[in-house]
Amino acid sequence: MVLRNLRAEMARIDVKTADIAELLSVRYGTVNDKLNGKTDFSVSHAAKIKNEFFPEQDIEYLFESKENKPCKN
Repeated sequence: MVLRNLRAEMARIDVKTADIAELLSVRYGTVNDKLNGKTDFSVSHAAKIKNEFFPEQDIEYLFESKENKPCKN
């Protein structure tokens, strides 16, 4: 589950992976794995990221993955 919207917003306002790792008190590699879809962010971590860095964005938008988008017919 690659988090394209989250990555795009990170680039837009220059939030680094290291910034998120520091906020969550986890290793850089842990955040990188989550951003690349190897593991998922917990709901509490997702909320913390949204509230700290992206308060104007919807959490559903930020953490939307290709797999959970509705199918278009």
